[in-house]
Amino acid sequence: MDTKQHPFSVVMTVYDQAHELEQHLPAFLTQEYEPGYEVIVVDESSTDETSDVLKLLKNEYKHLYTTFLPKPSAQTFRQKLAFNIGIKASHNEHIIITKITIPPRDTDVFKAISEVLDPKAALTLGYVTKKSIRLQPFDTVAEAEGHIRRAERRISKVRERKRGNYIWGRYNFIILQKDCAIDILKLFENKIPTFELFGIRLGILWKNLLRRASTTLLITT
Repeated sequence: MDTKQHPFSVVMTVYDQAHELEQHLPAFLTQEYEPGYEVIVVDESSTDETSDVLKLLKNEYKHLYTTFLPKPSAQTFRQKLAFNIGIKASHNEHIIITKITIPPRDTDVFKAISEVLDPKAALTLGYVTKKSIRLQPFDTVAEAEGHIRRAERRISKVRERKRGNYIWGRYNFIILQKDCAIDILKLFENKIPTFELFGIRLGILWKNLLRRASTTLLITT
């Protein structure tokens, strides 16, 4: 086995996403990756058919593991707790945190990731483009904090049910070493102060205005 390749533990959380699981989870479970991998799905106390779908898929795929998050009080950080449960249940040192809504497009995605993954990086952010996957490694969790915290909590609609949902930044998945998990999960509970969030939005607006002005100048000249 190539020394750069490691078995992965893929961890995701779901809430009332039975349809998405039926449609997308097999793509995670049919990867051709020689070192091996496991997929851990944490059910955040879903009220639809999520548990039934997971039971059916577990009968077909032996490397699928499921657990659940008991319904906590409204003051707790649900997704942080759910990911913490999934990571503790993992058996491998290299973990991929992802979402059911972003399935692999090919059966060799894990292999492709492993071939270019920097084994010395504490964590790596993954970006899914139309043609490929781009990885952005960081030596420490602190270096990635600004990227991970560029997200906010908002109310989103999931299968007709409103709930607080953590909105990720521009990245699509996180690859991390298990011993860094605690430090990374702490970032999931750091709600961005209003003034900082306003600054981020103002910066994005300013960049867009400059881009439009530059485009207009090119057209007129």
